[in-house]
Amino acid sequence: MIKTYLILIYVIVLLSGCTAKMTEPTIDFVPPVYVEQMPAREDELNQISTGSIFGQGDNPLFSDHKAMRVNDLVTVVISETAKSSNSAQKSLGEADSSTLGGGVFSTGTANTNATGANLVGQVNAGTDFGFNSNSVSSYSGQGSLSRDASFTTTVSARVVKVLANGNYFIVGSREILIDDEKQNIQLSGVIRPYDIDQNNVINSAQMSDAKIAYKSEGDIDRATKQGWGTKLVQAIWPF
Repeated sequence: MIKTYLILIYVIVLLSGCTAKMTEPTIDFVPPVYVEQMPAREDELNQISTGSIFGQGDNPLFSDHKAMRVNDLVTVVISETAKSSNSAQKSLGEADSSTLGGGVFSTGTANTNATGANLVGQVNAGTDFGFNSNSVSSYSGQGSLSRDASFTTTVSARVVKVLANGNYFIVGSREILIDDEKQNIQLSGVIRPYDIDQNNVINSAQMSDAKIAYKSEGDIDRATKQGWGTKLVQAIWPF
């Protein structure tokens, strides 16, 4: 009975490891903790003002056409480039040599009789042994990595929350379907209103805690992916 439980536990652990290797990488678009904890700024535009009539209402005459409130839109230019190059080389060597001798006995005096000398010689014949050892080990390794990736597109995002410090938490997505190939782009992050230009555009490099995901679905995507059977074999194959 205990053996059955051990086998069951082993199978569960093995399958859990296989599942971890078979799953596709994903991005969790849950807002950062500080975005959830920070209170929203009160909408000051609804307060009554006795100032100039040109600055009142939902569409003031003289104002920038920038995102300023919740549900306003801002255009995000996604321009991400990743370049990396790494090279490493390591070489180790070690050599050991040791010699062990058993030692010999001597008579100690020149007047020792023949019987004593003969006895010492017999003892030395049994104890005078030696041991030699030599070991050599070496290791040499070398590796290099080079990567060059770029991604450029434009997505309109919506202001979900205006934080107490004036920053915006934005979320945006775009889905494109062309010849049965679906492209899905998602993003979220925190931006400063001062970084939005006069055309209501901001670059993705100016987003804090930015999360950007690009995924395609269709025949091409399915043809370039490994089947679940191949992934399963690679996940459990120890060599």
